[in-house]
Amino acid sequence: MSEAYAIDHYENFPVASLLLPAAMRKPIAVVYRFARSADDFADEGERSPAERLALLDGYRAELNRITAEQPPQSALFRDLRDQVLIPHQVPLQLFHDLLDAFAQDVVKTRFADFGEVMQYARRSANPVGRIVLHIAGRASTRHLAWSDGICAALQLINFWQDVAIDWQKGRVYLPQDELARFGVSEAQIAAGTVDDNWRALMAFQVDRTRRMLRAGSPLGLALPGRLGLEIRLTVLGGDAILKKTQACGYDVFRQRPRLRAHDWPLLLLRALFPKRIRS
Repeated sequence: MSEAYAIDHYENFPVASLLLPAAMRKPIAVVYRFARSADDFADEGERSPAERLALLDGYRAELNRITAEQPPQSALFRDLRDQVLIPHQVPLQLFHDLLDAFAQDVVKTRFADFGEVMQYARRSANPVGRIVLHIAGRASTRHLAWSDGICAALQLINFWQDVAIDWQKGRVYLPQDELARFGVSEAQIAAGTVDDNWRALMAFQVDRTRRMLRAGSPLGLALPGRLGLEIRLTVLGGDAILKKTQACGYDVFRQRPRLRAHDWPLLLLRALFPKRIRS
């Protein structure tokens, strides 16, 4: 499977794109083959919950074979071992964290508060950024912290884009206590009703998410060359989605905010010429 597979699954944000240093593209594409196929086990098709969890357990077994220095049984995990884990010393726990998040998607459909949402993002999103930094040889403590902020924000942006899609799957990622605080019911989500309460709730989510995204944004200026450009473009893409969410009056039920082909040239220009360097 090629880098294009990864890109196709993340329409809003560049992944294993040509912007990345050439030496990073193949290992990152392997990571996304792992992540997307495991995510599909949890999310796609007509499998029962038990079947989904069994497939994810199969991936865990492959990771455990690598830990035990036994040969993996599938080509994907041989590639993961030979192109990612061994040459770049990427912590194996990051891949276990991803599997834990995908398994949680099978069994958990509601989140009591924002802390629970962030715990999910810590396993579902943050590992990807950390893996990229390890592959790049840039996994300092500060870089990892900035990356976590960006990745968690991108996960939240995906949730706010996909409120209607997730409802059809029986999931609500909006924190239950915040739904109650803003006077929004799940019946309102089911009906796709956009009123003042809904707009206030979503404005709150967008504002908090933007602050998280911007808190991590110095990473794009701290990293050199193409990798820094890639991160800056990713941050700008995320912020553009938030602006589109605001521009549609937070009506994510009738028009899913997303980036289109005509958005990318301006975003790329802004990424190439950032206005100022943040410390």
